[in-house]
Amino acid sequence: MSAVPEHTTGQFDPNEPDTNSLASSEAHPRRHRGYKGRHHAEADGLSVWATAQSTGPIQRRGRYVPESVKHPARMLPAIAAHAIAAYTQPGDLVLDPMCGIGTTLVEAVHAGRDAFGIEYEPQWSNIADANIRHAHDHGASGRASVIRGDATRLMSLVPKALTGQVTLVVTSPPYGPTVHGLVRPGEGGVVKYDDRYGEDKGNLAYRDLTGLADGFAQILAGCATLLRPGGVVVVTARPWRKRGELVDLPSAVIAAGLRAGLVPTERCVALLAAVRDGQLVARPSFFQLQQVRKARSSGVPMHLIAHEDVLIFAKAQTDSGSGSPKDTLGGGVVA
Repeated sequence: MSAVPEHTTGQFDPNEPDTNSLASSEAHPRRHRGYKGRHHAEADGLSVWATAQSTGPIQRRGRYVPESVKHPARMLPAIAAHAIAAYTQPGDLVLDPMCGIGTTLVEAVHAGRDAFGIEYEPQWSNIADANIRHAHDHGASGRASVIRGDATRLMSLVPKALTGQVTLVVTSPPYGPTVHGLVRPGEGGVVKYDDRYGEDKGNLAYRDLTGLADGFAQILAGCATLLRPGGVVVVTARPWRKRGELVDLPSAVIAAGLRAGLVPTERCVALLAAVRDGQLVARPSFFQLQQVRKARSSGVPMHLIAHEDVLIFAKAQTDSGSGSPKDTLGGGVVA
């Protein structure tokens, strides 16, 4: 999905735009309920989530601590908020096994849900803790905590009492060891900073696509164990380009989910662009614009990416006595 670019600043967050949520999926009305919160939009039955009606900095202003900007790939708060409102009820338990600075956890506690997250890098888990405290200082009623550790060994980190208790998982895999981050002018040109998840090579971000998919399948398998019957997993992912070739991360995530014993039920689009007068208005980073301009100058008709895939899975149930998986939601991926 491509879009018309909007004015770009040097402080762009590649995974951050905002509000206006869409309503329920007709294919799975009991799973994806519409909601009328601060991200509401009138569009019943669509699979497009209008999650970028305002910029990321505006969306996070006052809701997250200033240090949050240092993380190079924050999930859009509106994406997490939409998923939480659509797939949970107040008091439900939400998990993000790769929680970063705690976006999923913050949006959960503000919505009256309880939440916990796993984070490998101490610098991000410390900021997640600060964001949870900040949310509680501003009236959030839910409870949340962060566990430090490697989510590929999820079940060794989480108390056994939580097995079968999680209603919703919301998460996103890393996009390689470096992403766009932030930019500022320097003597030798543009300088990029805050563009790494961390320096520890044990981080999943340092694996190639095959290794990343294998590790993510391990994480999703742990999530499947923690899910309660009828629980849902929401994964945001988008492709990226490596030496001009498109890396199809969404398809790798679907395959990882299947290997983990999950059943794909919906495939939606979360906009990274605002909808203005019937057009998509993108907010690309400096590097995204640079990449597209270089490609077009060489004759490659590249467009800005203006959305994330939202891949939704359910916990597979087995037929009584047969041991074979049963998709109680009807199966298939709804586009």
